Amino acid sequence: MEGKRSGKDLTQGSMMRHVINFSLPMLIGNLLQALYNTVDSIWVGNFLGPAALGAVSVSFPIIFVLLSMIMGITMATTILVAQYMGSRQTDMVKKTINNTFLILSVSAIAVSILGILFNRSILRLINTPEDILVMASSYLNLFLAGLIFMFGYNTISAILRGLGDSKTPLSFLAIATVINIILDPLFILGVGPFPRLEIAGAALATTIAQAISFIISVIYLNRKGDLLTFNIRYFKFDRELTKKTVKIGVPAGIQMSVVSVGMLVVSAIINSFGTQTVASFGMASRLDQFAMLPSQSISMATSAIAGQNIGAGKDENVKQAVRWSTIFAVGIAAVITLAAQLAPRALLGLFTSDSELLALGEHNLRILSLAYIPSAVMFITVGLLRGAGDTFPTMIFSITSLWVIRVPLAKLLSGFPSLGADGIWIAIVTSAVISMLMSRIYYATGKWKEKNVIGRPSGDQHLVVSD
Repeated sequence: MEGKRSGKDLTQGSMMRHVINFSLPMLIGNLLQALYNTVDSIWVGNFLGPAALGAVSVSFPIIFVLLSMIMGITMATTILVAQYMGSRQTDMVKKTINNTFLILSVSAIAVSILGILFNRSILRLINTPEDILVMASSYLNLFLAGLIFMFGYNTISAILRGLGDSKTPLSFLAIATVINIILDPLFILGVGPFPRLEIAGAALATTIAQAISFIISVIYLNRKGDLLTFNIRYFKFDRELTKKTVKIGVPAGIQMSVVSVGMLVVSAIINSFGTQTVASFGMASRLDQFAMLPSQSISMATSAIAGQNIGAGKDENVKQAVRWSTIFAVGIAAVITLAAQLAPRALLGLFTSDSELLALGEHNLRILSLAYIPSAVMFITVGLLRGAGDTFPTMIFSITSLWVIRVPLAKLLSGFPSLGADGIWIAIVTSAVISMLMSRIYYATGKWKEKNVIGRPSGDQHLVVSD
């Protein structure tokens, strides 16, 4: 690795500056990712109508369920790479990278096949209205066919984040977003030589954009240096590394699965209120996605900073990073909440001009936006715990907030005629508050300090870093 820039040392200097410098590229990247996903909804909602918009909306919880366990492994990769980098264990960084590529390549193919085979059955299971079921299945089939490209890109991004580089993945994603924006109308509407595929066209545009992003990221890795070389011949199964990856990734994956399945069950309750409610929630949830992005981005920065500092044994730096991360995330969430309360219609107008749908979405967003601040606090705390490799408690938080609070409360409250679908939105806000309280109480115990998953390095191994 001599002479090669492999990342950034996040154990030295101002933690406030690291939080800002690491979070900003990730925030821009996550905004692009949200735009990437939302463009489909904007084109579909405006040109194909509320039913097609509802079809896209019901597809996302299913996608999240299928992705959850894989994303847990991706998260484990960031943590392991960050902690090995913090402890200067160069060889283990490289082994982690190669082992992860092997695990995720096999997993991506399996998830794609399962999703394509069973998505229509799942759509029926969650009470998808019959008038949008065929469209939703068509969208899912094409989206899932390109899943390996999404996994590949996300794996490479996770590795780079663990190495302290949050900027490079941004350029890959920016290219993919622009391609998706260009291709969406061409395939949806059938412009020029392109076939008119309607809702399936949105999924095809996304798949093509993801494939190009993945190819570019692979080319980058192969030019980066030996540590980051992407070559199938180097993919080797390492039993001990896999155990560590599973130890971190499975609880994280279960947590995400619990969240995803919880979303799926809540979606089934929402779907029972009809296509208009499904479409209005779809619009509000797209805006939720943007609203949560700053705190999610800062949370991911917190994970990388915490991972390196815990690997280096610098717990005081971790506390400073959490303090600054919380201040920034809550401040931004407060501003976004105010905007959602004062001008929801202006935001929702991006998706539709249907006055009835706008009125319904405006009402929903005013309730749902009350979850932004507690969610911001929770994201930062969970970011620290993930960076420490302490993912089991976060799984418990998710199970409790979703299955003990959100799902039963949504079912109960939505059954009251005076509340209807509002009961679902109230349950979502309530569960966010409960999750925030649980995460902060656990953080205060300090047990995360004991969770260095890699152990201390033997000897003075050198890993080249660069600011």
